[in-house]
Amino acid sequence: MSVLLLILGLVLFIGLVVVHEFGHFITARRSGVDVEEFGLGFPPRAKILAKRKGTTYTLNWLPLGGFVKLKGEHDAEKSPGSYGSARLKTKVYIMLAGVFMNLLTAFVLLTLLALIGMPKLIEHQYTTGSDTHTVRQEVLVGYIEPGSPAAQAGLQPRDQLLSISQNDKTVTIDSADSLPTITSAFAGQNVRLNIKRNSELKTVDASLRTRDDVEASKKTAKPHGYLGISPTEYIVQRSGWSAPLVAAGFIKQVTVLTFKGLGTALAGLFTGNTAQASAQVSGPVGIFVLLKEGSLLGYQFILMIIAIISLTLAIMNVLPIPALDGGRLFVTMLFRLLKRPLKPRTEDLIHGTGFLALMVLFVLITVVDIHRFF
Repeated sequence: MSVLLLILGLVLFIGLVVVHEFGHFITARRSGVDVEEFGLGFPPRAKILAKRKGTTYTLNWLPLGGFVKLKGEHDAEKSPGSYGSARLKTKVYIMLAGVFMNLLTAFVLLTLLALIGMPKLIEHQYTTGSDTHTVRQEVLVGYIEPGSPAAQAGLQPRDQLLSISQNDKTVTIDSADSLPTITSAFAGQNVRLNIKRNSELKTVDASLRTRDDVEASKKTAKPHGYLGISPTEYIVQRSGWSAPLVAAGFIKQVTVLTFKGLGTALAGLFTGNTAQASAQVSGPVGIFVLLKEGSLLGYQFILMIIAIISLTLAIMNVLPIPALDGGRLFVTMLFRLLKRPLKPRTEDLIHGTGFLALMVLFVLITVVDIHRFF
């Protein structure tokens, strides 16, 4: 099941690119701008899929995204049917159409999730109170301290903790906050942990640390608990009539957090704190790992991640970054404001340099992700 969900996640991730480029494509056509090519992936070209109404549909070798090639993309181009000859208002519509499609996709997915069950990923995630209720709450194993009772017992990350038993006494683990209290009651004793791993019920035996050992560790730089794990909770909440409001509220929260993260990353770059900067970003490798691990939590978590990625694509493409949609618009408007002609060579230099910088950043992020996850 998890493999199928992973494949679904990867297909949906690629679909986000198609949705984004389709926004450019359909808006350009309706605005009278000719579309020469609709490409999935970046060149070199692997295959021509079809030719229809003057547009060539292609599959390309580099699976880093996709593109729509418009006729006469330089701002100085004046031939009929070209992007350059279109009015500024039309160019704004075409460039922001991809952003709108990703934003709309995120809103639709999040509204659907609010109706069927939305994972809680933010501490104070937006809800509408009485219309939202919890339908799933699990205590999962997060970080496992090396050499701890949990590690010796064979616990694994994402194991669901159900209860702790000793003789005829069984205590249910109903929240992450309750775990320290529960384990302290069995301090220094041999217990049986009842867990669920990949939908299969299991039991493992563990010998918990003594109270003296735990209390003594609190005076050191590395305090530890009786079991030696950092538990986390996976909560799914469902809403009714308020589902669209929940989706909109979550979009606002993620947008604010994204800009805060970008600010932290930029501050890290300017101060030379590369660890701070790299901690705020992730690339295709990180996304793959997230989808792979998320597939173990079910389809709702996968849809949630896809919705967040779609929203992130919308946010990044609206920023004035050369080579991206927002950057192309920013450069065009800047030269209009300065009342200077935007020559094709200048435009190519700006966006070519921006694209090269993005590719270098992509490689660096990939290297960071590989060191982080493998």
